[in-house]
Amino acid sequence: MCTAESDPGMSRLVPGPARRLASRLDALFGQDAALARRLDAAQEQLHRANDRLWSGLHPDGLATVYDQDPAAIDLALDVHRSEVLGARDPLAAVQQVHWQSDRAFIANQTVAEERRQLAAEIGELIRQFVDALVAAGWSEEQARNTDVRELASNKPATQRRHSGWEQHSCRRP
Repeated sequence: MCTAESDPGMSRLVPGPARRLASRLDALFGQDAALARRLDAAQEQLHRANDRLWSGLHPDGLATVYDQDPAAIDLALDVHRSEVLGARDPLAAVQQVHWQSDRAFIANQTVAEERRQLAAEIGELIRQFVDALVAAGWSEEQARNTDVRELASNKPATQRRHSGWEQHSCRRP
């Protein structure tokens, strides 16, 4: 089954399977956006854990490393105090940060892998979507430049006349 879609200056048929693929792609783009937010959160968690450790060396040790007077290091640490060194039980704090970092790293790797797999699925669906439209008489360029969200929502499809990644709906929004 095909439905007519209007575009300024042209009328095209949109096969039912292409419309269903457009809906699926639109949903997957939403999933990708959610994964991107999860990835950002995992990276932020990792940064927070690292920040808790930044001044984990004793001031005398830092003075030796940087060949400075321990008093200069003490002054710097007063301004940028390590949460771990300032803890009542620094060893427990270090262990806590270790596990926080470990969890954040695992979350980061997990989400990155989920995103990689999703990208492969999206790529395959885009190919099927473009093939379905080309089989219905669309040019490859028209198919690639069609707004997937508009097809998915049953709004008139518009052919993008601009180039650029964000302009092409068969690509990541």
